[in-house]
Amino acid sequence: MFSNFIPRSLGWYLGLILACFVSLLASITAEWIGEDLLGFERSPVSDIMMAIIIGMIIANTIPLKNKLEKGLKFCATSLLRIGIMLLGIRLSLFGAGQFTIVALPFVIAAITIGLITVRILGRSMRLSPQLTGLIAVGTSICGATAIVATAPLIKAKEAEVSYSIACITIFGLAAMFSYPFLAHYLFADQPIMAGLFLGTSIHETAQVAGAGLMYQSQYDAPLALDIATVTKLVRNLCMIAVIPLVGVLYGQQVRTRESTSIWSWLALIPWFIIGFAIMSTIRTIGDLSETPFGLINSYQWNDLVSLIKSLAEKLLLIAMSAVGLTSFFRGMKDIGIRPFMLGLFAALLIGFVSLASITVFADDLLIFFELV
Repeated sequence: MFSNFIPRSLGWYLGLILACFVSLLASITAEWIGEDLLGFERSPVSDIMMAIIIGMIIANTIPLKNKLEKGLKFCATSLLRIGIMLLGIRLSLFGAGQFTIVALPFVIAAITIGLITVRILGRSMRLSPQLTGLIAVGTSICGATAIVATAPLIKAKEAEVSYSIACITIFGLAAMFSYPFLAHYLFADQPIMAGLFLGTSIHETAQVAGAGLMYQSQYDAPLALDIATVTKLVRNLCMIAVIPLVGVLYGQQVRTRESTSIWSWLALIPWFIIGFAIMSTIRTIGDLSETPFGLINSYQWNDLVSLIKSLAEKLLLIAMSAVGLTSFFRGMKDIGIRPFMLGLFAALLIGFVSLASITVFADDLLIFFELV
């Protein structure tokens, strides 16, 4: 499990350094575009998206040495999984309160309809179950992170991973810039519903934060950003259940002779998803006491939580840089246009399901919980 932590060559270090450099360049570029070019006080441009885009540009224009592969693979796998695990500290089991309960049915509806519909359509388009599964999980839950986390479970090819990430990158970026304006047009005086829509319909956590920040900046509605963030974290927590489920639904055709016992199913649950749940539990327990775990005071605890959050985000940024650096357009060309059309349909489907369910049911839920 931890074999990737052992460097064996200079190339390992060079791959790690390159991924770190791209992540730094992505942060600088995202800040420059958002603040200097677009004029926002705080950049709404996702540094994760920039990391993937810059990485893909480098990978497809500059020949990279094969010896860098191990270092890049370490970043795209081990660092990614540690980052996902540490993200659990962001979500207290009770901290989100009523908004978590309100968001949950809309999240479940989007994920369920997305996974089922994309699976059926993928079959009708005669796409591989692995590629279909990656597009489904990336669109329904949390973008590139879910794609890379799911790929080993369903034995997806590198070209399939690259193509599905490209779809999420393109359509997620379009949603990040367009959905805040759509949300305001539809829910101008209802920031909670606008936040629910942004949190359930946009792929990446960073994209949701960017869209929420744009909405807050444009329409002076900080509550929309808060609700969008909580809703997206609920979607992220669903990885614990959905990723193993996707492993069963989309990977079963390549494991027909393997055991179908409960132990085989449980083996599909990655250690970092379990770690995510443990970190969330630690956050919950720590928040309940004035002296968390009897070791530190509440101020030190808050500082520690902030440090872990920052570390998780940095690790994911480096991992996404490595994903971009190992994504090659030539592999996408081999797959064709049909998966791209499936990705477009999936993105539009999740947006439509989110919008329709919120329009029909959100008012009653908000009244029930006395949030309006």
